[in-house]
Amino acid sequence: MPTLLSFGHGYSARALTRLLPDDWRVIGTTRSADKADKLRAEGVEPAIWPGADLTPALDAATHLLISAAPDAEGDPVLREWQDAIAARADRYDWVGYLSTTGVYGDRDGGWVDEQSDLRPATKRGQARVAAEAAWQAIPGLPLHIFRLAGIYGPGRGPFEKVRQGTARRIVKEGQVFSRIHVEDIAQVLKASIDRPNPGAIYNLCDDDPAPPQDVIAHAAALLGLPVPPEVAFDEAQMTPMARSFYAESKKVRNDRIKDELGVRLIHPDYRSGLAALLETESAG
Repeated sequence: MPTLLSFGHGYSARALTRLLPDDWRVIGTTRSADKADKLRAEGVEPAIWPGADLTPALDAATHLLISAAPDAEGDPVLREWQDAIAARADRYDWVGYLSTTGVYGDRDGGWVDEQSDLRPATKRGQARVAAEAAWQAIPGLPLHIFRLAGIYGPGRGPFEKVRQGTARRIVKEGQVFSRIHVEDIAQVLKASIDRPNPGAIYNLCDDDPAPPQDVIAHAAALLGLPVPPEVAFDEAQMTPMARSFYAESKKVRNDRIKDELGVRLIHPDYRSGLAALLETESAG
C-alpha cells in the first residue's frame, strides 16, 4: 500500500492529501490531541509527535513529506530520526522537503531561479539553508526540495483584515513578493510524486510577483470596500517578524515546475487566487 508519512501535517500537507488516491494510507504528525481528532476526521492516521514512536510508520512508509520547520536547534525531524531515515533511505520512493524562497535572500527586486546562489538574509532563511543541506547529505535518499513563496488560500487571505478595517497598505519602494496558492502547492507535490526526480529542487510560486499593497487594494476592490490608505514602510508600526519580511525583495521564477512536471497553475496570479477565495467563501 502506498503510504505517506507526513511530518508536521499542516496546511499544505492537508491540501496534498486531498489529491491522493483513495488507496493511499496517510500518517500525519501533529502536536496536539485536538488537531489529531481533526486529522482523523479527514482520513489521516494521526501521531502526536514529539512523543510518539514513529518507527512503525517509518517502516510502513513509501513516501515522506517534511513540513516541520527548523527551530533554534536545527531540523526537528533529523534531530530525532536522521539515523532511522538514513537506514531506510533505499526503501522510499519519494521524499519531499518543504523549504522557502527565503533561502535566496534579498535581490533588490531582481529575478532568481533554482540555480541562483543562496544568500539568506534572515535567521529563518539561514536555518532553512542548513536544513536543506542536512537532508541532502543523507546518502541514497530520493529527496525533492520545494522552495515555497508566501502561502495563501482558504482561511489564509487578506479579506478578513480588509473587512475589519485593520488591513494596511505598507509601501516600500521597489518591494515585491512572490506568492503561491495552497491548491497549486498540492498539485505540484502530487505531480512530483507521480514523476519523481531525486535531487530536484523546485520553486513554488505564481507568475506574478507583486507589491503587497497592490494585493490589499485588489482585495478591497473585490469586496467593494474602501482601499486602505498607504503607510510608508519607515513609519509603519510592525512586529520584528513582520518587518523582517520586507528585508528581502525578489521575483522568483517557476519555469521548472511547468517544464519538468507539466504543471499548469490553477491560480497564476493573485487576482485569480483572490477571486477563487471569495467565491469559496460565498459558497460556504
